[in-house]
Amino acid sequence: MPDSSDSKVATADALTLLLHNQHALSAAIEEITKWLSENGVSIVAPNATSAMETLDTNAQAITDSILRVRQS
Repeated sequence: MPDSSDSKVATADALTLLLHNQHALSAAIEEITKWLSENGVSIVAPNATSAMETLDTNAQAITDSILRVRQS
């Protein structure tokens, strides 16, 4: 069984990958939102913006968790 520090490193690394995914998804949704707005589908844009806000909020929580795990 791995020791506690190995588990913490693995957890922090996994969270870091999730954070990178959060940023990638947010960027993709932002591009789609821009395209939707520019092509007359602006009714959908607020929903996409809301999704980006959720991703941003969760990205901050993941960042905080990574810092806590790495510092423990």
